Amino acid sequence: MSFELNDELRQIQELIRDVAMRRVAPRAAEIDRTAEYPQDMFDLLRELELFTLPFSRAYGGSESVLAACVAIEELGRVCYNTAYLLVVQWVPFGAIQAGGDADQQQRFLPGLASGALRGAFSTTEPQSGSDVAGIQTRARRVDGGYRISGAKIWCTNSSVADFWLVAAKTGEEDTPGAINLFIVERGARGFEVGRKEDKLGARGVPSCALFLDDVFVPEENRLGPEGQGFKIVMEAFNKSRPIIAARGVGLAQGAMELAIDFVRQRRAFGQAVSDFQGVRWMIADMAIQTEAARNLVYRAAAAVDAGLSGPELGRLAAIAKCHATDTAMRVATDAVQLFGSAGISNEYPINRFFRDAKVLQIVEGTNQIQRNIIANSVIGRAGRT
Repeated sequence: MSFELNDELRQIQELIRDVAMRRVAPRAAEIDRTAEYPQDMFDLLRELELFTLPFSRAYGGSESVLAACVAIEELGRVCYNTAYLLVVQWVPFGAIQAGGDADQQQRFLPGLASGALRGAFSTTEPQSGSDVAGIQTRARRVDGGYRISGAKIWCTNSSVADFWLVAAKTGEEDTPGAINLFIVERGARGFEVGRKEDKLGARGVPSCALFLDDVFVPEENRLGPEGQGFKIVMEAFNKSRPIIAARGVGLAQGAMELAIDFVRQRRAFGQAVSDFQGVRWMIADMAIQTEAARNLVYRAAAAVDAGLSGPELGRLAAIAKCHATDTAMRVATDAVQLFGSAGISNEYPINRFFRDAKVLQIVEGTNQIQRNIIANSVIGRAGRT
């Protein structure tokens, strides 16, 4: 299994890198400062026809997770938020492609592919972030569908979405229930999107609470068979985890480049700061860790493209996500240190990279959860002998 970039992937890399430097980088600081949704960046990604990149060629995609990782890395080098716009478009697309029936795919996938539709995915609740089994939102069966009641938090892309994939348990409240995903469409009575969170990082893509008060969802909007659809989608998301890891690689690369430019321009004690051995070793460590993360991510992505699935893919994906995002945090932290007092000023972009890096260690399965997955694969589950 090779994860070297072929000619097609290098063309994608060169195209996205050029666009990122010319059109995305000049907007990055303002997106972070204002925390306003970057519609112009969404339109740019739509113009580049990137919304189906990892998916079926029937929708104009490349059928390559590695291609998606390359694109995310290049955008993430200059702007976390613009890269995130791709991810939040890919999540509902991947869920419906994996778990949806033919009618659901026909209703939603063409619109997601063209950018005419935007979706959001919501599992997290106040008492059940990483503990998905602890979901309390309930979907009660009624004639023609379900009535859903409950509340969600941290639903990213929610305030601009046209529909929401909401995880809820079927059955009565005194039963364990099976988790299902339901497509809640804009305008549903009893459904409300809460205020936008004022976030540390990832500020350009909104995250909000969702409130569902006896919301009716027709049966044809349940994703997959009852009790099975959520599992199907979660298995599909395992295959997309390298894309999340690629955000860490891009951020680390961008933070390192900012640090290099800064120390080259500064002088102290009669010489360039970049000539000090301690500084050079810090940069070298950044390069080592970033390259190691890149290889782990590309390996996991290539494994997906080669058809690997199951626990072995879960282990590779967890290693890639954990190491790449920890690397992003480590590199960004050291880069701030090299900037000195300038590093804690909002006038310098490294401040933004530092804040965004912390987000990556938390979202899409915290790095503690990734370590649980890895430990389970090499030791066995805790409590079992």
